[in-house]
Amino acid sequence: MKDLIEKRFAEAAQVQSQACRHLSGRIVQAVDLIVASYRAGGGVFLFGNGGSAADAQHIAGELVGRFMKERKALRAQALTADSSVLTCLANDYNFDRIFARQIEANARAGDVAVGISTSGNSPNVVAALSLARSMGLKTIALTGQSGGKCAALADVLLDVPSACTPRIQEAHAVIYHTICELVEAAMA
Repeated sequence: MKDLIEKRFAEAAQVQSQACRHLSGRIVQAVDLIVASYRAGGGVFLFGNGGSAADAQHIAGELVGRFMKERKALRAQALTADSSVLTCLANDYNFDRIFARQIEANARAGDVAVGISTSGNSPNVVAALSLARSMGLKTIALTGQSGGKCAALADVLLDVPSACTPRIQEAHAVIYHTICELVEAAMA
């Protein structure tokens, strides 16, 4: 067991290091998009499935609440959190439209849409990013290596250089915590 534990920590550290080298410039770009939206009165809409849905809610909580500093609340909404809306949309349309329909209802040009998908190919994330772009939102995609279908739809692609879902999700947490810290510093 100890060997497996040490192996997993070594893998995580390696992916984190590679992600830092690969993505640091793009993380700055993502922060710039979000800060520009906030300064113009916009907001951030976040979405994903499973663990990525939990990440969307985590990020929204850090922005609406606070991350490390006391400051004004920032407008952010996880499109994964309203079970009545999600089940209505999945039932009346289909599961692929659950995030796009909420973008259509709540987002406006100048807002930022953040899609989270380790594969980059989740149909409902792809559909929401596509609609967001057509509506004039800026788009950020947090994915695994290459970005899948989300890559072509992202103004900023944050593609963790790994194909291993747990390692991608671990890197996503460091990425979004860093984004939250930098956004907060700019807005505090």
